[in-house]
Amino acid sequence: MTISSSVPMTDPAGLGGIDRGPPRAVFFGTPGFADVILRRLLLPGSPVDVVAVVTQPDRPVGRSQALTPPPVKVTAVHHGIPVRQPVSLRRPAVLDALRGYGATIGVVVAYGRLLPAELLAIFPRGCVNVHASLLPRWRGAWPVGAAIRAGDLETGVSIMVLDVGMDTGPVIATETTAIGDRDTTDDLEECLAALGADLLVRAISPYLSGDATPVEQDHERATYCRPVTKIDGLIDWSDSAESIERHVRAMHSWPGAWTRWSGRRLVVRRAHVIQGHVDDANGAPGQVIGDGRQMYVVTGSGALALDEVQLEGRGLTPIRAFARGYPGFAGSVLSSG
Repeated sequence: MTISSSVPMTDPAGLGGIDRGPPRAVFFGTPGFADVILRRLLLPGSPVDVVAVVTQPDRPVGRSQALTPPPVKVTAVHHGIPVRQPVSLRRPAVLDALRGYGATIGVVVAYGRLLPAELLAIFPRGCVNVHASLLPRWRGAWPVGAAIRAGDLETGVSIMVLDVGMDTGPVIATETTAIGDRDTTDDLEECLAALGADLLVRAISPYLSGDATPVEQDHERATYCRPVTKIDGLIDWSDSAESIERHVRAMHSWPGAWTRWSGRRLVVRRAHVIQGHVDDANGAPGQVIGDGRQMYVVTGSGALALDEVQLEGRGLTPIRAFARGYPGFAGSVLSSG
């Protein structure tokens, strides 16, 4: 890590005078990942006093399209913290309202939009961000899945000072963790949220007091990832079995790694690479082969054993039960389009 071990006991905001309690903070965040960190900041002994929460508007969710609040909003309301859900962060009324909280710093975690310069300027110590990668690798909105999909052996969290760029600000602290060979995006996000909460709590006071100096990123080493959409989950069976297996884990649980079978969408929830020689694995990519014990799919290089699948409109099913229920599955060819 790059944080200092010196944590001042008084005047954590570096504003002079006697200890006036934790500095005031406005929290910007939306999904469950951000909610884990917000909850940590609301515990006794937190380095900041969260005086307001800014999150995305409620969205329709699921088949019923019921209007649903973001997890961060639910937590804030439960704790009696004012919540704002602006459509735009550039509106003068929104900026004036944020100034009115008198906060020293903004804490940003997976808010979902870039913060404009005029908003960053509101806070005397700017805004710090918890980002789920080892910057400058995987700047952007899908860093956890991108690391799995690329076959990275490790990832981590970075605490950085926000500027107007896409994850381009200087880094205060980092923490690294290994990526397991069975980790999904959901698994790794849960781990990184807890890691990020711990790191933020340790890093924010040294930053506010001036004992931790942010370090400029090596911009020439930057890699980028964009938000994923449902179409990004489509499996290309001409890829190698290793690449597709990582794709399955990266797309879990949304949007899911999917293919088409018998005109319907089939999500592959769990799969593993078959090591060594496999009889009949020289068929066309996408061909399903069953040997009585397992079902596997021919790929562009090697074979991928299916463990759990979910047919459109059906529940999650172990592959043996699925094959018994759909005897035509063995021998069929899964579509990549």
